[in-house]
Amino acid sequence: MTFGRSFLPGPVDVHPEVTRALGRPIFSHRGPEMAVLLQRIQPRLQALFRTRRPVYVGTHSATGFMEAAIRSGVREHVLVVESGYFGKRFAAVAARCGKTVTTVPIPAGQVISPEQLAQGIAQSGADAVAVVHSETSTGALAPLAELARAVRAVPDVLILVDAVTSIGGSPVETDAWGLDFVFTGSQKALALPPGIALAVASERMLARARTLAVTGWYLDLSLHEEAVRNNQPTQTPAVPMFFALDAQLERIEAEGGVEARWERHGAMQRRVEAWVDKHPALRFLSPEGFRSLTVSAIAMPPRQSAKAMVNTMKQRGWILGTGLDGDADLLIRIGHMGDLQVEHLEALLDELSHLVPAQ
Repeated sequence: MTFGRSFLPGPVDVHPEVTRALGRPIFSHRGPEMAVLLQRIQPRLQALFRTRRPVYVGTHSATGFMEAAIRSGVREHVLVVESGYFGKRFAAVAARCGKTVTTVPIPAGQVISPEQLAQGIAQSGADAVAVVHSETSTGALAPLAELARAVRAVPDVLILVDAVTSIGGSPVETDAWGLDFVFTGSQKALALPPGIALAVASERMLARARTLAVTGWYLDLSLHEEAVRNNQPTQTPAVPMFFALDAQLERIEAEGGVEARWERHGAMQRRVEAWVDKHPALRFLSPEGFRSLTVSAIAMPPRQSAKAMVNTMKQRGWILGTGLDGDADLLIRIGHMGDLQVEHLEALLDELSHLVPAQ
């Protein structure tokens, strides 16, 4: 499979330059070379997250930082916006961590409004809110800036954000929007192999974490904070993945920074919208104005199998995703993120057009 023919919603294609970086010679993760590497990547990570706060890098999937969000950010009660597969995961993680969980169910493809969220906070009495920014399962993009404003209007309630398919692909203003904890994974818009996750915690988040009796060890945010400030890793990291991260951050900088990356992802999203408009048999699961810049979930017409379409495309050398769980045969999901370009997407859509019924 050549680069530019996989459109999974993750893991995504990895550029050959980044793949080559994985083969650099290993050195001690406690030695001076590692300290220099961590010091070099930190400002670039801060630019990526639009923050002055330290950016943590953990050797685990993004779900590891989802659990850290709950363990370090929730005293007793969390309000979870259940907007899709990963909203449900946030709720399940919170319950497994022994927290009281109140959910706000949102219909598939829709997003919660700031007014709904404010009402949910008032009715639940929760001390934290968990929300998915870009819901990978439905292609819906929540109005995060407005939601964060609604949360910050209530004293001592934290906002915890799954930004797994938005960081690096669409605007996320960690500091300006007042996000208390925001995390992502390496294998999505950052276009790295799976294996590491990145996160930022606010001062409020850290202050709360220090008051909690049980935050664990491996995922404890206070230990991450201390490690970053000393240019040290937490425990033994996946050193080759740090080489790949370093190489990719250089490539992002050369592209024009994260803003240029946002614009490219926006151009791909708009191209998919134009393509769907030309095929009346298809429809987006999410409404206009609330669609992810990185993944499009498209509903199939009646009696058209998403699985069959995805399998046919695979036989032709193109990789797409179906829906998750009960939506597996109802949706195709096109991941237009990472280092893919508009011309890669054009080629995919041209091929896909042959399989779409006229009406």
